Amino acid sequence: MSEVTVQFKASLLWVALFISVSGCAKDRSMSPPQQGEKVSVIIKVPNELEPSTMHVMYRSAVCPRITRDGYGRPKSIDGHNGFDVTLKRSKDDLYETELHVDGGGPCRWRLSNVSFGVQYRVTTPFGEDVMPGGGGALVIVFDKNNPQRRVSSPITVSGEVLDIVEDYYPLISEHFIGGYRRYSSLVGVGGGDLRYNAPKVRNIYFEPVLHREYIVKSIAPKKNLLGDFTKFYYPDGTIKSDRRSEADFEKMQEIRLKAEAKR
Repeated sequence: MSEVTVQFKASLLWVALFISVSGCAKDRSMSPPQQGEKVSVIIKVPNELEPSTMHVMYRSAVCPRITRDGYGRPKSIDGHNGFDVTLKRSKDDLYETELHVDGGGPCRWRLSNVSFGVQYRVTTPFGEDVMPGGGGALVIVFDKNNPQRRVSSPITVSGEVLDIVEDYYPLISEHFIGGYRRYSSLVGVGGGDLRYNAPKVRNIYFEPVLHREYIVKSIAPKKNLLGDFTKFYYPDGTIKSDRRSEADFEKMQEIRLKAEAKR
């Protein structure tokens, strides 16, 4: 088969795909059935923290999106429709929302994934120039599609209820390359951010347990020098500097549990 023939067939495929989805592309609105199935999300938030903005993604096989593969050929993938949600405060420390599983509309949208978490409400106790950093995020995936945000290796959940109670520790980090800046982040299992594959889950409860008195600090290299790594200063006086780019969560757990056992 000649190269011209291949290119011609690829062009025809592109046109066919465009025509097949152009009708849906005109109306990508959502219209979820009010009595339809929903996912309930509740977060119990410590005083020092606040919920981060929730990002919700719906996908549609009816209204696919056309992209190109590594060879430049047209490729059809599920269309997407994403938006942000602000969780409502129901009690002093509880925030919640509900998400429709069936997004409805001409494209028949379905809930694909949701990402949310917690961050520091105020960072000034750590210094006037400290900015909010990462950690404390969750990604819950309901279908076969990859989420927009890549975090830790996925944890598979088979039931309808997902209860997440995790320990977190404050991390104050200093960075120099590209300009001086300081961040207040959260150290947790899996680097502080977790992903769950949970196709059947309909009730999500997240309770981050902040151990505020156990603070780990880090200082990044001032120059890109071979063998120069970030230094981590742990609350037991230990200083570690190796290839590790994140604070050692297991070590923080060990330090806290030893201290609590002596009380």
